[in-house]
Amino acid sequence: MAKSNTEKKVLPLLEPIVEEKGLELVDVEFVKEGANWYLRIYIDKDGGVSIDDCEGVSRALEAKLDETDPIEQAYILEVSSPGIDRPLKKDADFVKFQGEIIDVKLYKAIDGKKQYQGKLLGLEDGVISLEEEDGMVRTFTQKETADVRLAVIF
Repeated sequence: MAKSNTEKKVLPLLEPIVEEKGLELVDVEFVKEGANWYLRIYIDKDGGVSIDDCEGVSRALEAKLDETDPIEQAYILEVSSPGIDRPLKKDADFVKFQGEIIDVKLYKAIDGKKQYQGKLLGLEDGVISLEEEDGMVRTFTQKETADVRLAVIF
């Protein structure tokens, strides 16, 4: 996934902070919503993150950002969990969550559908494999996918 210049500037400041706290960096986004810019940091750990985890990363990153000032415009810093519908972005995510049910959204319809759900079989050479409920195995290149997330099933 392509990162903006701002996200690339923040990563070297953020990664040591997250690692030092024993957390996993899931994603970084720098997006404009309405009149405001948001720098969103998503962190995780086994058992889930707490408010204290988010606050610790936020305070440490805020100090680093104030010190280095890599972002020109005003922005709002948010640090949070990726949620129960966690996005799968890194190759390691596809290994970690193999066997879990995932939702795949495509940029362009395949067989008349842009959304698929099934058990994640794996990722190999940029190709995601999933098994649908009826046993049919589907494959998608990562370039075809707009979004891949853990499915929320009640």
